[in-house]
Amino acid sequence: MYLILSLLQQMSVYLVLAYMLSKTPIFLPLLNISSQVSHKFSCYVLFSLFCVMGTYFGLSINDAIANTRAIGAVMGGLLGGPIVGFAVGLTGGIHRYSLGGFTDVACAISTTAEGLIGGLLHLYLVKKDKSALLFNPMVVLAVTFVAEVSQMLIIVSVAKPFGHAYTLVSEIAAPMIIANCIGAALFISILHDKKTIYERYSATFSRRALTIAERSVGIWNTGFDATNSEKVARIIYEETNVGAVAITDNEKILAFIGIGDDHHKPNTPISSGSTIQAMEQNRIIYLGGRETPYHCSISNTCKLGSALIIPLRAGKKVVGSIKLYEPKRKLLSNINRSMGEGIAQLLSSQILYGDFQQQQALLTQAEIKLLHAQVNPHFLFNALNTISAVIRRDPDKARELIQHLSHFFRSNLKQNIDTVALKDELAHVNAYLTIEKARFTDRLDVEINIDDGLLEKLLPSFTLQPLVENAIKHGVANRLEGGKVRIYSEQHSLGYKVVVEDNAGNFSPPAADYEGLGMEIVTKRLINYFGDIAELQIDCRKGEFTRMSFLIPNNK
Repeated sequence: MYLILSLLQQMSVYLVLAYMLSKTPIFLPLLNISSQVSHKFSCYVLFSLFCVMGTYFGLSINDAIANTRAIGAVMGGLLGGPIVGFAVGLTGGIHRYSLGGFTDVACAISTTAEGLIGGLLHLYLVKKDKSALLFNPMVVLAVTFVAEVSQMLIIVSVAKPFGHAYTLVSEIAAPMIIANCIGAALFISILHDKKTIYERYSATFSRRALTIAERSVGIWNTGFDATNSEKVARIIYEETNVGAVAITDNEKILAFIGIGDDHHKPNTPISSGSTIQAMEQNRIIYLGGRETPYHCSISNTCKLGSALIIPLRAGKKVVGSIKLYEPKRKLLSNINRSMGEGIAQLLSSQILYGDFQQQQALLTQAEIKLLHAQVNPHFLFNALNTISAVIRRDPDKARELIQHLSHFFRSNLKQNIDTVALKDELAHVNAYLTIEKARFTDRLDVEINIDDGLLEKLLPSFTLQPLVENAIKHGVANRLEGGKVRIYSEQHSLGYKVVVEDNAGNFSPPAADYEGLGMEIVTKRLINYFGDIAELQIDCRKGEFTRMSFLIPNNK
């Protein structure tokens, strides 16, 4: 009983010292499990000192020492892994061996084994993704019990003479097992409490996320580009106090603020395989733990030691990533990980909203510009002159042309919506072509051959008319005779291709004027509605034909 009380008394001094150290930055590396060399070295030094102190605090009994050395060895293995546990146990064992006694070899072996036992449990729990159990006092008590029992068995097996060893173990086994198990459980409890307080304290900084939201809202409304990304990255860097912040699109770095900005340069291609993997798999990747250490893909002397890579999404589509870094001397805290995920969700929503606004603005711009194109004064002037010429010789024909002109402008006024059925688009184009045929008389021949199954398909309004107008203005109008415009459909593996073709072959890339803007808006609206596969394609063979085509996919 006296021995138990003496060991518990010494353990109390031991724990008071541990508690005092927990108030200093020395304990911070112990609050997280990491594979960083600096973290492991800190565990080795700290727990080796505890191991040595446990021996010095021990009681001399029959040329042996009853002690609390096991606490340092087991804790070193639990928090540092098998290599650190072995190293701490070996250091403590060598120190004990240097003090002599008939149990010196046995104690050296057993202390090393205790550190290794703690390290093997660390390895098992980390592989099972249950590292939180390493901070559970009951788990630590159990593994210390196993380690202490193992120590007693080693002493009985190795120490000579056997009779002395057996007598010693009979006397010290129960007191040492009780003292060391309770001491290890209380030690980890101190760490657990420190960890909890630290994370709760850190959680108060989550309010910074609200500040980030307030400061960054609206920045990406004008586009997900390098300029806007640099503004957002700087806000996040200032509010989170992490080592560095990077924002990328799917191909290059858009912005980088913080440690490492001397070699992580904006507008350079992404070189990190982990970043590409995170975006391709649409999942968060943390680099800096035991299984996935961080290695800079650009510089071997990079001061960054951990990174959190979070995909940025516009809806379901991954459009880039945000990356939070910490230097090698500092671990990326759980609160910053959680905050990073929340920030990424916030920014993804902003990107999606910005895209929506851009598409809305694009639609409005397209409607205004294309409507202006349809009410081209030159077309109206030519149409009225044509009707004026026809009315003298064929009043009925003139009346028909006026009806078509009325239908054309009525369609312009009515089609202020995003999409129309292809049959309505063809009716609008037919009204335009009827007037143009009367103007060019026998110089213009029109052929329309669209699959009946496409007539009810929806497409962006005012898609065909600019293409037909371009075919006449830059094709048929330049021929003295035999001008022909064909509007037809072709089956494609992904849907149907709609083609507008003239037989002049006079197309040249339009300048940045009204006509060029018209073609640009048509292709952008097609892509926004159908996707990239619907991009406007232009094929021209000089003097033979110009074909403008786009795809209506089956899956729309």
